[in-house]
Amino acid sequence: MFKERVSSTHHATDATWSKWVALITQRAQIGNPNRPGILEVITDWPEGKDFGMSPEDEVTCAEETPPYNKLTEDEKPYALFTDGSCCIVGKHWRWKAAVWSPTRRVTEAAEGEGESSQFAEVKAIQLALGIAEREKWLMLYLYTDSWMVANALWGWLQQWKQSNWQRRGKPIWAAPLWQDIAARLEKLVVKIRHIDAHVPKRWATEEHQNNQQVDQAAKIEVAQGDLVWQSNSELLMAHWAHDTSGC
Repeated sequence: MFKERVSSTHHATDATWSKWVALITQRAQIGNPNRPGILEVITDWPEGKDFGMSPEDEVTCAEETPPYNKLTEDEKPYALFTDGSCCIVGKHWRWKAAVWSPTRRVTEAAEGEGESSQFAEVKAIQLALGIAEREKWLMLYLYTDSWMVANALWGWLQQWKQSNWQRRGKPIWAAPLWQDIAARLEKLVVKIRHIDAHVPKRWATEEHQNNQQVDQAAKIEVAQGDLVWQSNSELLMAHWAHDTSGC
C-alpha cells in the first residue's frame, strides 16, 4: 500500500472515528481491501474513487512548508491557508472552497453543487495557486488540514502524471482539476504543510488559529429547515448503525 504521512495527533480523524465507530465493525471488510469503504471517509479518501495508486507504489514526499511561525516576515505575505467543506442544502450537496491570507486578513472563496468536501479541498488549492499566479508570486507557502491534498502535492501528482492521469484505463478522480494544478505548479515554487484541525484551544498555535479562520470562511450557510433535515438524516443513520451492529 502507498505510504503517506499520518500524525499520531490527527484530532480531526479521531473525532470522525468516534462518530463512525458503530459502522466500522460491520463495514470494515467492504470495498477495496486496502482501504475499506467506511475508512475512505475517515482518512479523506473520496468515497468510491480510485486515486490510481497500486499497493506496491511508494511515494517520495516533496519539500514541506515550515511551520507558519518559522516563516520570516518577508515570507509570510506568500502564505495561504486553504480549506473546503460540503453539506446538504435542500436536497442537494453544496461545496465551498476558501483561501485565507493571514497578512492581508482577506479570504477568497468559490462554491458549487454536486461535489464532495474532498473536491472542495482540492478546489481551494487551485484558488490559492490562482492568487499566486495573479499576483505574480515566485513562491507560495500552503497550509491545509487535508492529508489527501498534502500527500498529492508531496508526491502523488508525479505518479499520476507518469501514468497519463489514468488507472487501469480509466481517468483518476477529478483528473482535470489535478491536471490544472500540476500545470500551475510548474510556474512557481510551492511548498505545503499539513495542519491538525480542531485542536484544543490550549494547544492552538498561530498556525491553528489561521486554520480556524479559513475553516470558518469555508462554512456553508444553511437554513434552519435544512438543518432539521440533516439532523433527521443523521438520526436515521445512527438507528441503522445500532440495528446492524447487533448492540
